[in-house]
Amino acid sequence: MDRVMRRLSSSSTVFYKRVFPLLWVALIVLFGAMMWLLPTRAGQPIWPQLLPLPCMFGVGFLVYRKLIADLLDEVWLDGDNLLPKNRREQRRVALLDVMNINASTMTNPRRITVMLRTSSHFGRDLSFIPASPRGLFSAFKPDPIATELIERVDSLRSASR
Repeated sequence: MDRVMRRLSSSSTVFYKRVFPLLWVALIVLFGAMMWLLPTRAGQPIWPQLLPLPCMFGVGFLVYRKLIADLLDEVWLDGDNLLPKNRREQRRVALLDVMNINASTMTNPRRITVMLRTSSHFGRDLSFIPASPRGLFSAFKPDPIATELIERVDSLRSASR
């Protein structure tokens, strides 16, 4: 049992959760302003040119809600505990309370979801972007952080029996 805290989540989570949505909305507003201000042919309505912008906003909103909004800011491994952090709140979760670990590899950003036996302060599912390196063919391999967590939970369960 090593007591060294190690970060499991990527440091790019802040970009995905806070910076990217602002950039997305800013680009939509910029394109809308440019289309509104650019001259059109006489008698042509402007609304057909602006129609794709609400669609872009809607797609961005759906992607944000489904893939990004529920991500934790940071997840640390502290011995036999996970230490999830979101905003300024953090809680300790025992690895023995983990029921399942799921890693998605074919999404961007990649996700690891840790399902707990009981609900915690952050809910029953703790999702985060793993800090594991991304290589050319890593989408076809299991995530090393997810694999390590699965093995650790399994060894803890075996030891507790």
